[in-house]
Amino acid sequence: MNENEIYGAQIFSIIVTKLRAAGCVFAEDEARLLIASARTPDDLSSMVEQRTTGLPLEHIIGWAEFCGLRIAVDHGVFIPRQRTAFLVQEATTLVRPGAIVLDLCCGSGAVGAVLASAMEQIELYATDIDPAAVQCARRNVTAAGGLVFEGDLYEPLPSAIRGRVNVLVANAPYVPTKAIELLPHEARIYEARLALDGGTDGLDVQRRIAAAAPLWLAPGGHLLIETSERQSSKTVEIITLYGLIPHVTSSDELDATVVIGTKPVP
Repeated sequence: MNENEIYGAQIFSIIVTKLRAAGCVFAEDEARLLIASARTPDDLSSMVEQRTTGLPLEHIIGWAEFCGLRIAVDHGVFIPRQRTAFLVQEATTLVRPGAIVLDLCCGSGAVGAVLASAMEQIELYATDIDPAAVQCARRNVTAAGGLVFEGDLYEPLPSAIRGRVNVLVANAPYVPTKAIELLPHEARIYEARLALDGGTDGLDVQRRIAAAAPLWLAPGGHLLIETSERQSSKTVEIITLYGLIPHVTSSDELDATVVIGTKPVP
């Protein structure tokens, strides 16, 4: 081992120790990512300091790994969760070449970007009400050939796709308002509340999505909503109320639940 390697190993050990002391469970992995992302020693020192004070790793390095893709994630933008990979998996089985795909409450645009990478020749649209999320999503979704619109759910979408959407995915906020305080510190402090807060029972945004979904879905089209196992029965009720045929899927491995609503074919 030469002098540079010894010095590098010492720096790595110091950073790991600091991260562990700050409560970082995957300190060694995080140290490697911080070192790889830093442009200068001062930059690295600043990044480590930010991490030890609680700023999410993804916001520090500017990206998150999701379904094999590097997704750009800016400060304050919702960080894609690994459980949402199940939403992507379920949507992938329903997307066909040439399909119109809509990603509502898109956040960073992670779900839509992965679907576009997995299935060529789809027509991808995404919306979010948060300007910071939209700016971030445009970096991810535009690169995948899609379009991102800023606004409330369906409101900013082009009327030309009304009644023609084949697959509609929504990782809408579904945390009940009073449960926000129980979330991990990183989410509560550093992610936009509107990306987390689903109202009194956590289902307010889901209701609004489901209510208008039949107007935007093509006959036989599918709405896929990420929800929790505890809330899934209520999500099924909501989807059924608005004329969609429900189906619940889940993954024990990812602790994920997705409710699928299919628009009947006349």
